[in-house]
Amino acid sequence: MLYLARLPSHIGAFHTMGTNGIVMNRTTLDAITHNARSLREINCYVYSILLHEYLHALGYVAEPEVRKLVYDISLEAFGPDHPATHIALKGPSAIVPGLSYDEVPTKAPDLEVVPDLERSSQRYIS
Repeated sequence: MLYLARLPSHIGAFHTMGTNGIVMNRTTLDAITHNARSLREINCYVYSILLHEYLHALGYVAEPEVRKLVYDISLEAFGPDHPATHIALKGPSAIVPGLSYDEVPTKAPDLEVVPDLERSSQRYIS
């Protein structure tokens, strides 16, 4: 399951161990969507975030290890010049320089379910 919620800006997403849910930060996703140069960059951001959280779901707990795995997988799958690889190395600021991480929500997040996440016809990245 994928959920969207307004979280503190420094949190891209999170996965609670032992569940099948990932909560992605709607605030950061909106900033990427409004400031990225292309749909490809947006898709690469989503890919990078979801890959990171999927690895946590598979049992990789240590953040440094997961970040390295996301980079290694992106590098092998897409090469060194691909936006997904840049995001894995530098974070969202690789595609949206100056992205602000100052916003902190003042109330508990409302979760929005993303429907049809696992449709086999879904194209995530190009």
